[in-house]
Amino acid sequence: MSSQASALLAGPGIPPRSPLARFFSADNRYLPPIFITLILLAGNLSFGLLESFSRTALAITTAIVFEIALGLLVYRRVPNLASAYITGISVGILIRSPLFWPYALCSAIAITSKYVIRWRGRHLWNPSNFSISAMLLLVPGVVATLSVQWGNTIWPMLIVWTLGALIVYRVKRFHITATYVVSFIALAFLRTTFTGHSFLAEVAPITGPMYQLFIFFMITDPRTTVKPRWAQCLVAFLIAVVEMILRLAENVHAPYYALAIVGPIAIAIEIGITAKRNPEVIKKLAPAA
Repeated sequence: MSSQASALLAGPGIPPRSPLARFFSADNRYLPPIFITLILLAGNLSFGLLESFSRTALAITTAIVFEIALGLLVYRRVPNLASAYITGISVGILIRSPLFWPYALCSAIAITSKYVIRWRGRHLWNPSNFSISAMLLLVPGVVATLSVQWGNTIWPMLIVWTLGALIVYRVKRFHITATYVVSFIALAFLRTTFTGHSFLAEVAPITGPMYQLFIFFMITDPRTTVKPRWAQCLVAFLIAVVEMILRLAENVHAPYYALAIVGPIAIAIEIGITAKRNPEVIKKLAPAA
């Protein structure tokens, strides 16, 4: 497309965006999949992040197949598969099992939840967070979660945090991540008064690869976050608070459960308020994958 054509499409007085700006825009649904793939590659090459490539491939394939099948069944079309890819690769990275079937089942639960567990056109849970939490509750004997740390090598963390911060900033979600990180650090200091651990020991988990996925993908998911900016920050803070409570109760899966508890409650409250203030908006909501 010529520069003149781009200028015309952009509208009068609005300069066309550069290819780099378009790539890092909120409209690029392939940006998060690219980023999460970089996390996988950096983590696996440096620290053996994955249980195995075959299990991760199974999780991704299952997620995509279920997305296509349910999309055709419910909406008579194939939805954009970027979301399914993110779900599948998140499952492949975050869960641990010596067996293959938990990876497939976890991805299947995640995608199915998007179509089944809905209220007034919206799904309440982040799909991968919901399925991982469900697996940890239902089959704890065969499923664990990622616990690998970056170790003493700081460069993978710096690369991931830099790219992640840039991406969530461009898609206007940086305030959610920042609120959670600041809250986690402040509450880590508070936890030291209860646990007797050092501050560094309490704050260390947020530097691990599991938390990179959590803070850049799960809590910032546009379809499962409330709309007002102030409310998004409040929810991020409350997730950190509930996580702290679960940590003090020695729950090793605290971040997953905290999001699974706080997230849907916040969405349900927002839907209820919207329905009360403007019922016509709720009536016109069409289910979206």
